Amino acid sequence: MDKPDQGTNLGGASRPTAPEGDRRPRRSREDATVETKVQTPDGLMVAIRPLVREDRPALFSIFADVVARGDGFPHEPPLTEDAFVSTWIDPVTMTLVARIVAEGSSDSGETVGAYYLKPNFIGRAAHVANAGYAVSAAHRGRGIGRLLVQDSVFRAPILGFDAIQFNLVFESNPARALYEELGWRVIGRLPRAVEGEDCLIYWRAV
Repeated sequence: MDKPDQGTNLGGASRPTAPEGDRRPRRSREDATVETKVQTPDGLMVAIRPLVREDRPALFSIFADVVARGDGFPHEPPLTEDAFVSTWIDPVTMTLVARIVAEGSSDSGETVGAYYLKPNFIGRAAHVANAGYAVSAAHRGRGIGRLLVQDSVFRAPILGFDAIQFNLVFESNPARALYEELGWRVIGRLPRAVEGEDCLIYWRAV
């Protein structure tokens, strides 16, 4: 597999420190870079692995469409390269992409989604992660978003995080049902945060 892009940062300021007293079994941070293959409910085989440079054009396209639709992120359209990099590349601990790997599929090899993990706070609070997810419009409704969220819960503690917090979940976001099903709970509300719509803060331990 190609070396991870700078979106996979296992060193420097993006490495959280587990809180004192955390006695969970320790795994190597290299374990977080393994490729996992999982299947959607309709039988689509998807591989999730760290972002490499060759993935960036496809991820840019997916995220540009998300921004243009106003789906879940507050970015102003059209998406710029600087905004893309500052969201998915430079400040993150790890960015992972989902690619179709089903043999015989016309979509085989296509990047269909991604997520990132990064510290939500600095210093002593850096053990709390922030995450963001995106799925291509053509592949929504197939369970890929669920696979990405579940994968982030698996990898976050390997990277030293003990919780994942979402800071700005639109009240109208249909993903709220998935987050709550998978263990997140609302811990705050931001009134009229984005164009008059309230946004919610979600948190769960990992």
